[in-house]
Amino acid sequence: MGRRLAIVTTHPIQYNAPWFRLLAESGEVTLRVFYTWEQSQTNEKYDPGFGKVISWDIPLLDGYDYKFVKNVSVDPGSHHFKGIYNPTLISEIKEWKADCVLVIGWPFKSHLACMRYFKGKIPVLFRGDSTLLEERAGIKKLLRTPVLKYIYSFVDYAMYVGENNKQYFLAHGIKENELWYVPHAIDNKRFAGEGDNYDTEAARWRQELGIGKDKVVILYAGKLEPSKNVQLLLQMADILSDDRYRFVIVGNGETEAILKEQAKGDERILFLGFQNQNRMPVVYRLGDVFILPSNGPETWGLGINEAMASGRAVIATTKCGGSIDLIKDNGTIISPGDTMGAVDYIRKVTASEDGLRKAGARSKQIIADFSFEHICNNILTLLKIIPSGKA
Repeated sequence: MGRRLAIVTTHPIQYNAPWFRLLAESGEVTLRVFYTWEQSQTNEKYDPGFGKVISWDIPLLDGYDYKFVKNVSVDPGSHHFKGIYNPTLISEIKEWKADCVLVIGWPFKSHLACMRYFKGKIPVLFRGDSTLLEERAGIKKLLRTPVLKYIYSFVDYAMYVGENNKQYFLAHGIKENELWYVPHAIDNKRFAGEGDNYDTEAARWRQELGIGKDKVVILYAGKLEPSKNVQLLLQMADILSDDRYRFVIVGNGETEAILKEQAKGDERILFLGFQNQNRMPVVYRLGDVFILPSNGPETWGLGINEAMASGRAVIATTKCGGSIDLIKDNGTIISPGDTMGAVDYIRKVTASEDGLRKAGARSKQIIADFSFEHICNNILTLLKIIPSGKA
């Protein structure tokens, strides 16, 4: 069955489980996923961004071989380096007879130890989505760069998700021939749906919310936290002041109370709480334009993928790592805090009857290249060209 690939990652997430499944189903590789945050196996965890306990409503452990490795950290979790400490991880991977290991994310005690141990013994692959978008000149950068170059010296091949991520790896010692493109993706088929069921459901929901068919809806969906800069929607509402526009904010988080207070008096601004994964294809169809107005680190911005797969025009900032890969003539990229840039695009795309339709159709065309199938095929191709034994 070809290679025996061990994948090391903290916990099950909806953006990884589907391509784990595809790899397992391919018949070209024997796969086992080693989950290092043992405590996450209940599928319930407190998410500080949403400010609540989250339990995903889609299956994340079906269709592939996996093992939750004992985590003995006194403060377990993916929020700090010592939160992932698995004394048996390396021995379990060895006993399973892996001939290749893929580590997803390094800033955890056991993940870094795994990379260091297996380097030179079997090929070490790495996947992460960091960028240089938050890099600032100064002493911190001078200190951090050699540390990161040291860490990435334990990597044989780095899988980059897009252009900003590629530049990050090149800046930290990974050579061009050690880079392999494995794009960020979401379940395009699930968000695209079959027939017009999602559209019908969204139309019904809009009616329940009092949003007429003639209204233009600007949508944000995600965590309500400072770095997301959701205040930009309220600033847009001040400028786009006529009754044609509606602003829908979906999610929970620490800035929720402030946003609601600031939005008082404008009935065109609607707040919906956290919506789970099965509901999200309908959520995106509530909007005509999706916006991700982040002014802080957003290594990619998978909400953009989801909105595009749902056939929506998109606006995102230069702080979203995936903007330059995803947004072409299906939306616009603005600088953080550029309210007028977002407003100008809304006016432009709604100036003609088919502006939104064309942008949405283009989104679907572009996002087709960012799929789980693409991830799976590119990883399988890489595994075929890596020599057996030592990297």
